[in-house]
Amino acid sequence: MENTPSVGKPISRLEGHLKVTGSAKYAGEYQADDLLYGYVVNSTVTKGKIKSIDTSEVKKIAGVIEVFTHENKPSTAWFDFQYADMDAPPGTVFKLLKDNDIKYNGQPIALVVADTFELARYAATKLDIVYEQEDFETDLKTNLEKSRDPKKGLASMLKPPPPKPTGDFDQEYENSFIKTDSHFSHGTEHHNPMEMYASTVIYEGKDKLKIYDKTQGTINSQMYVANVFGLKMKNVQVIAPFVGGGFGSGLRPQHQLFMAVMASLALKRNVRITLDRAQMYMIGHRPPTLQQTKFGADKDGKVNAIYHKATGETSRFEDYVEIVVNWANMLYPAENTLLEHEIVPLDVYSPLDMRAPGGSTGMHAIEVTMDEIAYQLNIDPVELRLINYSETDKSSDKEFSSKELRNCYLQGAEKFGWNQRNPEPRSMKRGNKLVGYGMATGMWDANRLLGRAEAIITPDGKVEIKSAVTDIGTGTLTIMTQIAADELGLPIEDITFSHADSKMPFAPIQGGSFTTATVGPAVQNACQALNEKLFKLARKLKDSVLSDAKFKEVQFRNGWISLKNNAETKISIKDVLASTEGKSVKTTNSAMPNPLTYGKKARAVHSAVFVEVEVDEELGMIEVKRAVTAVAAGKIINPKTAESQVLGGMIWGISKALHEETILDHQFGKYMNANLGEYHIPVHADIHDLEVLFVEENDQFVNDLGVKGVGEIGGVGMPPAITNAIFHATGKRIYDLPIHFDRLL
Repeated sequence: MENTPSVGKPISRLEGHLKVTGSAKYAGEYQADDLLYGYVVNSTVTKGKIKSIDTSEVKKIAGVIEVFTHENKPSTAWFDFQYADMDAPPGTVFKLLKDNDIKYNGQPIALVVADTFELARYAATKLDIVYEQEDFETDLKTNLEKSRDPKKGLASMLKPPPPKPTGDFDQEYENSFIKTDSHFSHGTEHHNPMEMYASTVIYEGKDKLKIYDKTQGTINSQMYVANVFGLKMKNVQVIAPFVGGGFGSGLRPQHQLFMAVMASLALKRNVRITLDRAQMYMIGHRPPTLQQTKFGADKDGKVNAIYHKATGETSRFEDYVEIVVNWANMLYPAENTLLEHEIVPLDVYSPLDMRAPGGSTGMHAIEVTMDEIAYQLNIDPVELRLINYSETDKSSDKEFSSKELRNCYLQGAEKFGWNQRNPEPRSMKRGNKLVGYGMATGMWDANRLLGRAEAIITPDGKVEIKSAVTDIGTGTLTIMTQIAADELGLPIEDITFSHADSKMPFAPIQGGSFTTATVGPAVQNACQALNEKLFKLARKLKDSVLSDAKFKEVQFRNGWISLKNNAETKISIKDVLASTEGKSVKTTNSAMPNPLTYGKKARAVHSAVFVEVEVDEELGMIEVKRAVTAVAAGKIINPKTAESQVLGGMIWGISKALHEETILDHQFGKYMNANLGEYHIPVHADIHDLEVLFVEENDQFVNDLGVKGVGEIGGVGMPPAITNAIFHATGKRIYDLPIHFDRLL
């Protein structure tokens, strides 16, 4: 009996045709009877108080239903913890329309609700608002004396603080043969997914709501709405089957969700709110961060002293912090370390996790510093990393559950043609272009959380798997279907994966590259439990050939239950289902890491990135001509969707290195380029030859599937590899991102 497994096959996205034909519906596209439209009004000052909001003239406009401000906002929860969410940092969660205080530029201060979106938007411009302005501080670089250690709290469970110092960094650094002392910075970045932030709230009566939301966690939004508005959880349903990009922007409940729910409950009507592109810049960002590294190495290239400090931006009300400085000692086993991370509270909205938060920032400084050491010692950058290679995470003294980074270096270098590099800076040319080769290491956590899934098989042999998890474009729907098909021994066409509905079994927010490792094992367990039920029914059949068999002795293949050692002794699953008298068979199961053993090993996904750049010698224009990323991420469920994830991360790495930055005018405390015309991101002409290579890695510890996430790893190594390639091309070492041509003139 031939079995053709689905896992490992490059299956195209099962929902792909819906997206490319425009049939997929997003949060702002669901229709409802008598739908009202809301438009959010944002503060035009950065700090102060609202002295008055005159809504009288606006309310006279035909078609305007209501204007909500802090003066007439319906009652909401009192306690701070009721406003928290799965990704909330320590501090006091910002409460919309709580009072007349202005805490940052663009803060939502009113909501106009009207019969049409255009009318609501027009009416919003007619509000008469008087402010009392106060002095504000928005510049990280001029407020460094106000930096402090971030508060510890529950958030430190997922974002651990820097490890304590080890050895004697100062003495070892001073005695080192090679000493580096480098300062790095990168500017603010915003998520900018294609889909606008939107919520469509359907009022179903008696404080019961159905919500179509732009979110990366349906249950997260459900919990937030229920807690803030005092509703029963069962009366709040959040649905998000299609998400047009997330990148972290939907990890926390967005402003329009609160506003739309508030208006719907108050008016007992269906309400939709869609934020425009400029308003999307008011909800979270990757914080601008300053870094300093001081590495000491011996004459053979062994790094023996590591100092890494990061100072990042946060809001006045929440202590947002990223894992920036922890990575160096996880990669390179120096005995003497000093790692510090501080934050500066400013008059801005809280930063928000953005694809590879902290890792994208920290790895840039670490890997550029390693490149500096390589050039000072005249050691090949790949060889330097192999000299400092370790099978353990020195910062925790734990062995890695698996680590095929060495093969990433070797296979990636061979694929790229690294041996063709002339190590001398400014030595390689192509016409009037300087050519540079650069490389860097990438690293990201391989974590998992609690997840649940339900498996239902109907009398006709069709299976539905249910989980509340979202699919933000990563291919989750497809790979969960593949996992279920293999566990049940059924063709993929017989499996439907239903997801992104808060009424389905629990799943956490989709982020951190932990979704497959979290929900995948839950799907696996639910299917195994379903198999056990089917097997028990098979044993009870009259004259069953499996009556004396044990579950561990059978296999499920191609719609049959058979003995492993005698495939011809079998029973059709359809025959089993015929005995259920038309009833479906279903199971619900959980999967979570064993708290007693999961922390005993370090768990990470690794990459090696190789980049070729061309720099116009006269104009300083930079092009990334080609790049190879070799990734070790355990078992790859679907090479096509996984490659797509890594390619997307590589493109974002190009964006971070060369294009992307939000400019804050500190005179006004306002972002000046809150649009896709002036917020530069790569276009087709900027992207050339990108290749992804998956290095075989077997990991039986991380989870039963042996999978690690790939959502973040594609981006973390690209910025330093590009930076290092630019140095090789030009001989100029640039420490600030993004790198524009003027820095090379």
